[in-house]
Amino acid sequence: MNRATFLQNTALAGAAVLLSSLESFAKEHSKIIKVAIIGCGSVSNRYIPHLQTSSLVKIVGLCDIIHERALGQNKQYNVGALTFSSIEDLLKGVDFDLMLTLTDMQMHGALNRKALMAGKNVWSEKPLANTYEEGKQLVDLAKAKNIRIWGAPAVVTSPQFEFMSKTIQSGKLGKLASAHGQYGHTGPTWSSFFYEPLGGSMPDLGVYNMATLTGLLGPAKSVMAMTSIVNKNREIDNKGIVEVKEEDNAHILLEHENGIISHIMCGFNYFDPFGHEAKNQTLHSIQIFGDKGNMRLIGYDWEPKSVVLDTSWTNPPETHVTDDQGYQWQEGATKIATSLSTNIEPKIHVLHSLHVLEIIEAARKSSKEGIKVPLRSVFPWPMV
Repeated sequence: MNRATFLQNTALAGAAVLLSSLESFAKEHSKIIKVAIIGCGSVSNRYIPHLQTSSLVKIVGLCDIIHERALGQNKQYNVGALTFSSIEDLLKGVDFDLMLTLTDMQMHGALNRKALMAGKNVWSEKPLANTYEEGKQLVDLAKAKNIRIWGAPAVVTSPQFEFMSKTIQSGKLGKLASAHGQYGHTGPTWSSFFYEPLGGSMPDLGVYNMATLTGLLGPAKSVMAMTSIVNKNREIDNKGIVEVKEEDNAHILLEHENGIISHIMCGFNYFDPFGHEAKNQTLHSIQIFGDKGNMRLIGYDWEPKSVVLDTSWTNPPETHVTDDQGYQWQEGATKIATSLSTNIEPKIHVLHSLHVLEIIEAARKSSKEGIKVPLRSVFPWPMV
């Protein structure tokens, strides 16, 4: 090892030790973040246990318009929280630092606004709001009140995303040209909101690939899309047959900088035995192509298994990042609570969520009017 290499390695090691020391110091001097959850349906079954793994989080409030669900979750997970049946009662009835919005997606914007107006930080399940303009108003409101809002998904926190991002930034794939993402299953049956106006497969499913591909390739400049309704009616548990009002099939083209084009397909008509659970999924959901190499993400981007990297004309592809390192799709709120506690900025950025929201709205406009729709929003990039 020469002197230059020795000094460089020493500096990197010193920086790593310093960062670790700073993180340890931050955690030692952190505060407990009091969390309130609104929406105690199926998604809360994943969020509540994950939050309970953190010593920096205390769940103090559970709220649902069907009060029995809040009571049930409080008992099932031994939360010890106060329970409420409206956001107004929640905001008046218990002091907290961070609200988790886990309700029907059509309610996110209005509920998030009420929490921000009350001076509460917010973690919102996707989407952040129902329109880009509504989402931008929420971001501006949070800034004006010196509080924070963030939105799911948390795909940028996975070790597989980090590997793919760093591989791209290193230039190993050469000049990037194209990328593809896909996610679909045969559609939820436990609620009709997925099929009602402002529901649809894009804010429920496509949002993951949109977040992953823009996170890897940078903000999109424009959108072209085609959407459709394949199944006009759906049978919903405890409700019967409902009419589908929003797209259950979508193909979206994104134009990025430097001539890069990405494509996303999502829908509620995709037969896949692993569809909504994905635990044993071995197919790739994300592909990135350059003129010197390509990458394939095995599994879905919200539950990734590994990354296959191919950069050789003669050697076989290599498999990387087979360990999830504890990553789970529901970890976003826990990461945000930790960030609020330690003052360490998270990888998740609200402007990224806002950008994805604009893509969804632009895709619907493009499909309806048959036009290419330019985008206004950007976010800090690269993210890793």
